[in-house]
Amino acid sequence: MSTALAKPQMRGLLARRLRFHIVGAFTFAMAERRKKAYVDLYTNYDSMKDFEEFRKAGIFQSAK
Repeated sequence: MSTALAKPQMRGLLARRLRFHIVGAFTFAMAERRKKAYVDLYTNYDSMKDFEEFRKAGIFQSAK
């Protein structure tokens, strides 16, 4: 008695693999865009300026 190997599914294989890789590429592209946005934000970020604006607005009640 010999056991035959199951035939590989060939129909739709390319479409399934492309769908998987397109989703991965899109996710990776969005992550890179977000990283660039953070870098752009923090290149000229002044935390003391923001702190003073928040303090004047009354957000930080303990810091007068």
